[in-house]
Amino acid sequence: MIHESAYVEEGAKIGDGTNIWHFVHIRKNATIGKNCNIGKDVFVDIEVEVGDNCKIQNFATLYHGLTVENDVFIGPHVCFTNDLYPRAKIWDDEKIAKTLVKNGASIGANSTIIAGITIGKNALVGAGSVVTKDVPDNALVYGNPAMIKGFACKCGERLKNGVKKGVVTIFKCSACGTEIEIDSKICKEINL
Repeated sequence: MIHESAYVEEGAKIGDGTNIWHFVHIRKNATIGKNCNIGKDVFVDIEVEVGDNCKIQNFATLYHGLTVENDVFIGPHVCFTNDLYPRAKIWDDEKIAKTLVKNGASIGANSTIIAGITIGKNALVGAGSVVTKDVPDNALVYGNPAMIKGFACKCGERLKNGVKKGVVTIFKCSACGTEIEIDSKICKEINL
């Protein structure tokens, strides 16, 4: 479903089962996967790639250089940047810094994602965060700048009471029972 007020430029690819709502603008050569929900007033720039089963909430801005894998949640008003040194009079595509959001990650409302980073698999970015560096898989980050405050399961539950086994710390999710291995160095850095 593409709402009549949405503008999808020629060359954009939209997967089956995807819903595109009011006043969305999808630029040429952007790719949106299957079964996605693209909320009101979302902007998807040229050549942005969005995987399958993603939910992109109202007013999010996804700029050139961004790749979003499958099952990703992007909250309302999330902004992805693509130029680390912006100037109004100086622009060419070589200035674009690539950003990657891996499978299952969730990014809370009003977060800003600085260009050139990777947000790991099943990571959880708290609302209002400014993400300035890579986020490891399953990390829970929030703040300005966003810092690791813990870890989250793929089901969204916060992981607690990890057990160190060699170079990894193993967490067992209290909600779904999934076991997740986290590098013990990262746990030590945040006193877990």
